Amino acid sequence: MEKVNELKEKGNTALNAEKYDEAVAAYTEAIALDEKNHVLFSNRSAAFAKAGKFKEALEDAEKTIALNPTWAKGYSRKGAAAAGLRDYIKAFEAYNEGLKHDPQNVMLMQGRQEITASVLSFMQSQGDIPMDIDPEESSRASAPPPPTKAEPAKPAEPKPEDMTEDERKKYFAKKEKELGNAAYKKKDFETALKHYNAAIEHDPTDITFHNNIAAVYFERKEYDECIKQCEKGVEVGRENRADFKLIAKSLARIGNSYRKQGNFRQAKVYYEKAMSEHRTPEIKTSLSEMEAKIKEEERCAYIDPVKAEEEKEKGNEFFKKGDYSTAVKHYSEAIKRNPDDPKLYSNRAACYTKLAAFDLGLKDCESCIKLDEKFIKGYIRKGKILQATSTAYQKALELDPNNAEAIDGYRQCSMNFQRNPQEVLKNAMSDPEIQQILKDPAMRMILEQMQNDPNAVKEHLQNPAIADKIMKLLESGIIQIH
Repeated sequence: MEKVNELKEKGNTALNAEKYDEAVAAYTEAIALDEKNHVLFSNRSAAFAKAGKFKEALEDAEKTIALNPTWAKGYSRKGAAAAGLRDYIKAFEAYNEGLKHDPQNVMLMQGRQEITASVLSFMQSQGDIPMDIDPEESSRASAPPPPTKAEPAKPAEPKPEDMTEDERKKYFAKKEKELGNAAYKKKDFETALKHYNAAIEHDPTDITFHNNIAAVYFERKEYDECIKQCEKGVEVGRENRADFKLIAKSLARIGNSYRKQGNFRQAKVYYEKAMSEHRTPEIKTSLSEMEAKIKEEERCAYIDPVKAEEEKEKGNEFFKKGDYSTAVKHYSEAIKRNPDDPKLYSNRAACYTKLAAFDLGLKDCESCIKLDEKFIKGYIRKGKILQATSTAYQKALELDPNNAEAIDGYRQCSMNFQRNPQEVLKNAMSDPEIQQILKDPAMRMILEQMQNDPNAVKEHLQNPAIADKIMKLLESGIIQIH
């Protein structure tokens, strides 16, 4: 399972970096290990769609839905893939089906809205055909059509000389933009820039032209120039009361540029600005990814093995004094400074064991073993916490058959397993120290509290003297904490 998650993260990273083939390869490898994981098929569908392989994207989306029919994102993936194949009916049906499972899903509602707009646009491009007439059926009708008047000729292309000055500027600006778009699609970026700049000369009030120029610079990886154009576009857009969606697009592209440059903090700032103009799932996802990147950067920047060693020494000093709570604080700080050192987790596990915080101690033992499978101390600490089983001591002895602490722990576990409770109690009560602890009225009260409310004892365990006495009783077998 760990390998599957690792491959999934690898695929996600590649997808965010627009390395779609790498993303598909990583997801495919993960699917081979976990064929029932609907998220993997969903992610691979997204990668296929980004790469323009909509047929494969549709197959993965349908597999996602088959594995988890109530998961809304599967229908969103299917809708996007079907739209890419221009199968608008299937796309519309997918979005509608998804909304039955999640009526408030923003991505599904937005997808359905976009499909509706695409269909209307397509119909308009086919001419003025009434919505309630099937042109094919009309042509197949057996009865001759009634005589009709000749259709009026379509209006001629407007002539610039008949326009006002302002209309003429916008007309020529639109023509230049169309030429720029055609060149952009062919990846002829120099020509595209020439036409987009010409469009601005005709009509400097339209934010779209600046956004298009920024898109060219982004494709050419000239991110500083892209940012400048987007900033200019936002300025022009605000002055001329442009649609807030266009302003959000400029701000999001600035965020994308900073992200490509590795400046995640600035990227986060501009994604937040874009969200304040127009919230979309894509921008929200990008913002979340930047927050995760920043958090990871901060974690890595805090790492300092030298300071970790200093904190570990402070923790050791307090441990020797019996002040386990303060020792935990220093070991915790050392772990933040050097999270890959198994000894630090082992030391903190020892403190948690003294404080009877066995769940936390066990978690630290697992962490240090995960970091270093041959770290014997981790198994010994784990064995002390899991007194009822000798498995951890056995693992330690596999690594070092002569380790005295592991041998003693294994022997003690075996003896405890074989002895009956009455024998354990008899042997323990022969120890004068145990007798003294059990005669102490304060300790008797604490033990009674532990029996009635295990959580109440945590406050008493802050006292090193009481913690030592409890550990002595645990080691003798008088008490057990599960």
